[in-house]
Amino acid sequence: MSKPSDLVQGTLDMLLLKIVALEPMNGWAISQRLKQISSDVLGVSDGSLYPALHKLEHRGWIRSQWKSSENNRRAKFYSLTPLGRKHLEKETANWNRVSSAISGIVKLKEA
Repeated sequence: MSKPSDLVQGTLDMLLLKIVALEPMNGWAISQRLKQISSDVLGVSDGSLYPALHKLEHRGWIRSQWKSSENNRRAKFYSLTPLGRKHLEKETANWNRVSSAISGIVKLKEA
């Protein structure tokens, strides 16, 4: 599995915002959803996940609320804010532009 340090700078933030945009969920569920959606290619350790979530919350892009999880344990659930949605749209557009440029280079035929 790729580690966050292997990803382009800022990519983890964008991925977390996108996953939280799907529905409010706790950190463990976010981590599992990332693995599931990426077919186990991407994963994030707790040591990277929770600091990233706290940073996103500090920036006002997500909010948290304590609730009971599926197994009746208290957990912090994260949801996207309107400011976070705007930032996600901006970052997604930038990602599409950059990844398209990289794909164009990778597809070049060698001499």
